[in-house]
Amino acid sequence: MPNQDQINLIRAGQGFIAALDQSGGSTPKALRLYGVDETAYDGDDEMFGLIHDMRTRIVKAPAFTGDKVVGAILFEMTMDRTIDGMPSAQYIWEKRGVVPFLKVDKGLEAEANGVQLMKPMPELDAVLDRAVANGIFGTKMRSVISAANADGVNAIVAQQFEIGARINAKGLIPILEPEVTITIADKAETEVMLRDAILAQLNALPDDQDVMLKLTLPEQANLYLPLIKHPRVMKVVALSGGYSRAEANARLSQNTGMIASFSRALTEGLSAQQSDAEFDTMIADTIDQIYQASIAG
Repeated sequence: MPNQDQINLIRAGQGFIAALDQSGGSTPKALRLYGVDETAYDGDDEMFGLIHDMRTRIVKAPAFTGDKVVGAILFEMTMDRTIDGMPSAQYIWEKRGVVPFLKVDKGLEAEANGVQLMKPMPELDAVLDRAVANGIFGTKMRSVISAANADGVNAIVAQQFEIGARINAKGLIPILEPEVTITIADKAETEVMLRDAILAQLNALPDDQDVMLKLTLPEQANLYLPLIKHPRVMKVVALSGGYSRAEANARLSQNTGMIASFSRALTEGLSAQQSDAEFDTMIADTIDQIYQASIAG
């Protein structure tokens, strides 16, 4: 079962969840933004070694503690690696006071009915068992909605909750992430449809199953309050979804009870070329900005 201290930290939500879970497809872009281009590494092993170095630098920054960062979502290879000789998830919790989560999805299917469902996860049970053994608190899995299509939205939500139940059964807390693409013309309509589909699934959950939700910042402020207040929801967190950090923070501050779970907006402006002092100063400022927006509501 989840650690009670970790449950309390997440429920209180006095901070945000750092998304450090770039996978194989998104790692080259994340490294480029960090000032490391493809000529700096040869093959996946070196690439993942460099992204782990970047994540380690973030995690070890003085400002990266449970005071403002309540959780961190890790990529599977990060969980399997160490920080200062200690398993990553254990280090993040014991040394930084930050609750560790694990990204478990394996990417997206081709779009149908305006959505991209998650690809099959044949090794999910084995991954979850490893997560439990590594001291992981919960998981995260992403699918994408790009149109106000009722069949598509209902399929996305049903898949998220179906796999979420398997995750719950292992004693882990699932973060369900049906992302709404920020550039679509019918975003507001899509979000109402999504909220109602999630509510229907939440109302059908047994009392011993809790979930978290990771949602695109909505067009209508406080649209997701019914989800935030639902007894089966431990926390609702926001993804930045391509918004700049400034816009993401501004939108977040208008949504009561929602906290951030930013990836690109967290690492914006960080560079491998910065001195440790420059890096630590910038990450501290970034963490404070996202923290302030998260607790503003």
